[in-house]
Amino acid sequence: MSGSKQRARFVSGFCTRHACHHSCRGSRVGCGTIPRHLWLVSILFLLACVLAVPTARAHEARPAYLEIKETSPNKFSLLWRTPVLAGMRLPVILTMPGDVKNLKEPVEQELADSLLERRWIDAGPTGLAGKRIQFTGLQLTITDVLVRGEMLDGRKWTTIVHPSQPWVEVGASQRWWGVAGAYLRLGIEHIWSGVDHLLFILGLMILVKGTRRLIATVTAFTIAHSITLAGATLGFVRVPQQPVEACIALSIVFVATEIIHAHQGRQGLTERWPWIVAFTFGLLHGFGFAGALNAVGLPQAAIPVALLFFNVGVEVGQLIFIAAILSIMAFARWLSKRVPIPQPAWAWRVAPYSIGGVAAFWMVQRIAAF
Repeated sequence: MSGSKQRARFVSGFCTRHACHHSCRGSRVGCGTIPRHLWLVSILFLLACVLAVPTARAHEARPAYLEIKETSPNKFSLLWRTPVLAGMRLPVILTMPGDVKNLKEPVEQELADSLLERRWIDAGPTGLAGKRIQFTGLQLTITDVLVRGEMLDGRKWTTIVHPSQPWVEVGASQRWWGVAGAYLRLGIEHIWSGVDHLLFILGLMILVKGTRRLIATVTAFTIAHSITLAGATLGFVRVPQQPVEACIALSIVFVATEIIHAHQGRQGLTERWPWIVAFTFGLLHGFGFAGALNAVGLPQAAIPVALLFFNVGVEVGQLIFIAAILSIMAFARWLSKRVPIPQPAWAWRVAPYSIGGVAAFWMVQRIAAF
């Protein structure tokens, strides 16, 4: 076989002449780099995306937010923020204990992505201690509620209310690890609901060959989004959220295009300098993470703890996703040795075209929303 034919057969881990799960010898990159059933893995993941995000928008599981501040003995101001999705308010009603009275009429304010409601209440002679605040309708959603309280005597606490238990009981003060746990879980849930971020990572995993290069690439992505997440959340950098979301979708289209070019034998930027590409686009994705965190805010008494553990939560969720994809790929390789499944000639197109197609739709949708 001539050298040109030999090179043509092996491009970016794909064998273009025959579909085999083994590592092809005599080539710089073997067929085993990417499992032969990657197209099946891509279909399963995209189906999960469609089921988890019915309207094809990322971050639809942004949490609601309730802030409780005691302004004078047993009197409180409430800030209740509910997300607005596709023009519809989240169907959750804030229900206070029966003996709580409004000091004046609530005030509502409509924002682009949420509805703010401010209340001023009198909790009676016993205050709110030991009483339950209900979130009626939360059990019918997939959204959590971040609740933060601040009392006159210095007690502060933060917790997350889940649909399985749609109420919160006002209790005593909270240690720093309580705040850490709440924001850690919030970060994990955010990255898992942020399908656009996961698609970008999946694209990098397809392109980057070798464990060390993949680790370096993911680390560069993490460092970059940590920088912009901290800067935007703390107010050092201000970037409009809608253009950022559109550029995040564009970054996924770019990676999908790089996968196609790699299969065609054209080495792109991501293959040559994956950590640089990951770092550059990671800065954009960090602004996206900051948008979700800004929606619920940070506790003033524990900003470093909350910010750190939200970022740790994002990283933990990201690593779990990578481990899950690698496990599925390993299982696909094992299965292909025992149950031969023919791979269509067009199978390699499933991953880049499906990832790029969904991202292109998001990009157009987000640009139209400017």
